[in-house]
Amino acid sequence: MKLISWNVNGIRACHKKACFAWFFDQEPDVLCLQEIKADPDQIPDEMKSPAGYFAFFDNSKIKKGYSGVAIYTKQKPQEVMYGLGIKKFDDEGRCIGLKYPDFWLFNVYIPNGRQDLSRVDFKMEYCKTFLKLIEGLRKKGNSIVVCGDINVAHAEIDLARAKENQENTGFLPVERAWLDRLVKLGYVDTFRSFYPDKRDIYTYWDQRFFARDRNVGWRIDYFFVTPDLKKKLKSADILEHVMGSDHCPVSIEIHT
Repeated sequence: MKLISWNVNGIRACHKKACFAWFFDQEPDVLCLQEIKADPDQIPDEMKSPAGYFAFFDNSKIKKGYSGVAIYTKQKPQEVMYGLGIKKFDDEGRCIGLKYPDFWLFNVYIPNGRQDLSRVDFKMEYCKTFLKLIEGLRKKGNSIVVCGDINVAHAEIDLARAKENQENTGFLPVERAWLDRLVKLGYVDTFRSFYPDKRDIYTYWDQRFFARDRNVGWRIDYFFVTPDLKKKLKSADILEHVMGSDHCPVSIEIHT
């Protein structure tokens, strides 16, 4: 089963650039998108209901052209969950969960803490609530796959300018501590499980200053799995060659 996750920074903009061609070529079993910035009725038909896929969307209810996530899946899920069950979080359209026979899949777009740090508290509350949700399902015997734009670089190896970003959101101690907590609970960073020491590999580049051309980036897009699924992992990749957004896709292959 091949799963791909990508923050597209606007599904309509990506569609206009014809940058979904690789999706139709690769035909993944699941494609998770973040920051789609569109209501379902604004999404181009080709991406609203691609042939051979069930499509699920969770859009922002408070502001058009903001946030939003989507999942395309070949296999019909047993259950669908939208949001975390708390209005102030769910109004922003940041999470969809699908239940498959072997695991729950969560596509999540964690809030940005903002340059002035004004949303860091909101972000950390969101993270805490999300972790409580998935841990509750896990304690009931469910395996968990989490993917999406987590908006945190976990370690110094995960961004190009670690020292310069110690006090910036995305690399704050409190944000990194949440990922420490996730890993301590047993969730496996799939990319690092295959490439523990690989450097200069990122998933996001600031659009200013030709950051992508210079590879001055951050690894903030992830797939995490519960420990029982680690042995079923076949691969984990960062698809840095795929253009069209300020992020690139990430993927895993898992035996089911």
